[in-house]
Amino acid sequence: MRWKPGVVFALILLAGAAETAFAQAQPLQTQPQAGAADFEKLYIDALGWLQGMIRIDTTNPPGNEMAAAKYLADILRKEGIPAETYESTPGRGILIARLSANSMPDPSRALLLLGHLDVVGVDRSKWQVDPFGAVIQNGYLYGRGAIDDKGMTIANVAVMVALKRSNMRLTRDVILLAEGDEEQGGQAGMKFALDKYWEKIAAGYSLNEGGRAILKNGKVQYVGVQAAEKVPVDVTVTATGTSGHGSVPVPDNAIVRLSDAIGKIAAYQTPYQLTPVTETYFEQLSTVIDPEIGKWMRALDNPVRSDLAQKKISEASPVWNSMMRDTIAPTMLNAGIRPNVVPSEAQATLNVRLLPGNSIDGLLLNLKNIVNDPKVAFHADTSVGEAAPSSSLDSELFKTIQQATQEEFPGVPVVPMMSTGATDSAYLRLRNVQAYGLLPFPLTEEDTLRMHADNERIPLDSFRKGIEFLYRVVSDFAVAK
Repeated sequence: MRWKPGVVFALILLAGAAETAFAQAQPLQTQPQAGAADFEKLYIDALGWLQGMIRIDTTNPPGNEMAAAKYLADILRKEGIPAETYESTPGRGILIARLSANSMPDPSRALLLLGHLDVVGVDRSKWQVDPFGAVIQNGYLYGRGAIDDKGMTIANVAVMVALKRSNMRLTRDVILLAEGDEEQGGQAGMKFALDKYWEKIAAGYSLNEGGRAILKNGKVQYVGVQAAEKVPVDVTVTATGTSGHGSVPVPDNAIVRLSDAIGKIAAYQTPYQLTPVTETYFEQLSTVIDPEIGKWMRALDNPVRSDLAQKKISEASPVWNSMMRDTIAPTMLNAGIRPNVVPSEAQATLNVRLLPGNSIDGLLLNLKNIVNDPKVAFHADTSVGEAAPSSSLDSELFKTIQQATQEEFPGVPVVPMMSTGATDSAYLRLRNVQAYGLLPFPLTEEDTLRMHADNERIPLDSFRKGIEFLYRVVSDFAVAK
């Protein structure tokens, strides 16, 4: 991309403003890493790269990820890193870049850094700034994708650049995959990459989004590493009735039937279940969480108190509730063609998230029995997700994350977790890749909840710290000692 002199001057001013904002922010405690890259320069560069990425509107649909992929390819090539883009459909595609350890790559040892380029849509009227303006305000960078997932993607790019600039000797290949269509199932992104270019991205290990570094009272409370995730299934609920003129109401109204059905579904609570990953999550989290809720987390394996414990934990956090059971969320409604026409059909979409190993068929049977209306039908779209095995909590990479966490945040526990949302790591786990979610930026619970919401933002000091943390993990894992 070519820049006019006036634009270059503006970018220089913006970088200076970013440095000032960072200096004014209260920084997290940082321990410099011997032999590491110049993080001050890397941070300023990465902040500019992230602003540029946010300004490329990759709302999915339609995606437009190829523009972002080419933008990243230009950055990487200028740093001497080979990078290629591949188009999946017109205007959409992926980027692959590689730093090789030697001339004879060993895919079983390679590390894949994964991030997606597409973002969910926005309601501009609800944002305090332009969602695609990459505005810096009060120590934060605002923009759709700042956290999910352009921030992570740029952190991956920054790590690749840092390794290249430092001339580190690698013991394994480090590969970057920036893909698209993650927010809509991955057909034009991750699935395309796996089907067409697996030999270019084949790896034994992967780092992706999905984790957490939770910040409380200015300190990192724990680092959550995603090792498993729930399975998404979209279910269409269709109610039928008698159509007619709006001036003559009839008891057999499809909208009323649908409303009754949704009310019954919303009141239904699926059974409580603990997976091995979630059981470990609560055990370890109980040592750093509020003592009262920690007490209930430790009681989950108590046969006498487990029912009360899961009730207390569910009430304390909707995320914790979702970790312990299949969930059902009505997300869309569709009915009617005119204000004065009673429709013969009304539909709702349920976003279901299944615990790994659970069947959608069994859940639908329960819902049919609960609704108990022969004119309400259920249809599941099982193409959305597929159950994948959990990643090991004893692998070389997981142990490296634990070690790097202690180096970066002494005394902070690493907590394995199951994501309630879906990521592209599931596709990798199905190919026997030990894939982990490690969102490296220290964030408050409030800022994590801004993902997919209005005014998504990332604190400038957390962005910098996240790059340093991710670099430490990758260098500890892939650089010769």
